[in-house]
Amino acid sequence: MYELIKTCGRAKRGRFKTVHGTIETPVFMNVGTVAAIKGGVSTDDLKEIGTQVQLSNTYHLHVRTGDELIKSVGGLHKFMVWDRPILTDSGGFQVFSLATMRKIKEEGVTFRSHIDGHKIFMGPEESMTIQSNLGSTIAMAFDECPHALSDRNYVQDSVDRTTRWLERCRVKMDELCKAEGTVNPNQLLFGINQGAVFNDIRIEHAKTISEMDLPGYAVGGLAVGESTEQMYDVLDHVVPYLPQNKPTYLMGVGTPANILEAVDRGVDFFDCVYPSRNGRHGHVYTHLGKRNLMNKRYETDMAPIEEGCGCPACKSYSRAYIHHLLKAKEILGLRLCVLHNLYFYNHLMEEIRDAIESDSYSEFKRSMLDSLGTIEREKNNLA
Repeated sequence: MYELIKTCGRAKRGRFKTVHGTIETPVFMNVGTVAAIKGGVSTDDLKEIGTQVQLSNTYHLHVRTGDELIKSVGGLHKFMVWDRPILTDSGGFQVFSLATMRKIKEEGVTFRSHIDGHKIFMGPEESMTIQSNLGSTIAMAFDECPHALSDRNYVQDSVDRTTRWLERCRVKMDELCKAEGTVNPNQLLFGINQGAVFNDIRIEHAKTISEMDLPGYAVGGLAVGESTEQMYDVLDHVVPYLPQNKPTYLMGVGTPANILEAVDRGVDFFDCVYPSRNGRHGHVYTHLGKRNLMNKRYETDMAPIEEGCGCPACKSYSRAYIHHLLKAKEILGLRLCVLHNLYFYNHLMEEIRDAIESDSYSEFKRSMLDSLGTIEREKNNLA
């Protein structure tokens, strides 16, 4: 299922075979929370820009449209016209993000819907059932994501409960995959490591869940309040205790620099809303750093967003035209920015994979991190 092709230091170049296709790793998963990338990007667009995996959210699809309706039309792949792998988040992050609207018990979590306020109960069994109805390629275990700076005693209790929930997820997933009429009987379950910034709790949890021999593992609960240095320190400590012969997924992270650093620490899978969210505000990623196309300096700049880029925006349009569209509040402007950013992220991963295969990842990382600071340095020199 997961083939480790090459290592370069702790960086891994792998291949993960699934029922919906093979994923070349390291990989960036484009975030389509409600089965669509915000910014008017179609599944045909996603294929054109090199997307391997699309990520959708269990909680959001459950409360709007509904997982049972999606199952009735053949599952999420058929619903959104996407024949490549899909990973579904478990709804566990909403335990964290909707903190003022939920109550946690051993059985699960009671939510207030962010749409109309009605009560929703979700536990491990409910999360697995919803994800089974969606028929995703990879289902994430239901967990609690405590704030990174939570009290140690709270974190330990939370992690212990997450472990118990993971076992319940595994039992339910096995049952659902064998059930008649299931959308995807080959659905894979990934476990999630938690523990905030307490490395000893993280390590013990990693050891415990590794013994369950799941198809893959994630490091959750980062980029939720801790510093970048603390995040890297957690990865330094915990990733060595997760199975090297399974994919390791860093949830919800991050910037290009975050990805470069995390790959160097053994991470295979990434997802983040940054490329689409920033694109919708005119912020575009390049090998020289991030540009804000809303700035007046781009008003007459007829160069593409990035010279040499093969994305649909850069092949045809100038910074000046996209600046005009953004100022005029034309949706085409944000669509082009989102397309460019997703292309940039997907092709950054290609460059990373090539560097690991050529045994030059350390040099590539240093060069990229230096290059990504170019625009910021130029800005500071002009100040």
